[in-house]
Amino acid sequence: MQIDDTDRRILRQMMAEPGLPSAELAERAGVTPATCWRRIEKLREGGVIRGEEALIDWHALGWAVEVSLRFTLDKTNPRAFDEFIAAAREVPEVIEIQSFLGSTDMRLQVIARDMAHYQEIYRNRILTLPHIAELDALMLISTIKSSAELPI
Repeated sequence: MQIDDTDRRILRQMMAEPGLPSAELAERAGVTPATCWRRIEKLREGGVIRGEEALIDWHALGWAVEVSLRFTLDKTNPRAFDEFIAAAREVPEVIEIQSFLGSTDMRLQVIARDMAHYQEIYRNRILTLPHIAELDALMLISTIKSSAELPI
């Protein structure tokens, strides 16, 4: 889908302040509210805007531990990826699942209330996932930059 400078201005404003009322969004983007609405609808229909979501601060809700787990799978079973993914989806504390090309096959982002809770998740849910050949854990210390904004 082709977008122009007006679309880019609207998208930049939406990314900068997602909860902005539509009239203010239109004003900041330099268009009328009707034009803004039509452009947003076009961007939705074109698949550029897939949805709007709330960003939850897990730490504010008492989830103090975040760990990135990198897996290499035993690929001797042709269903290894599908079975691993299906089992990982069943772990409520897994908030993100990604697959990769290279030495790491899968990455899970896991949250826990504290270290004791993480240890319980790790022992009882993570280590029981199927087809694990290797596992590496990286505990998050701090987030320096986190942005869904695109340089548009």
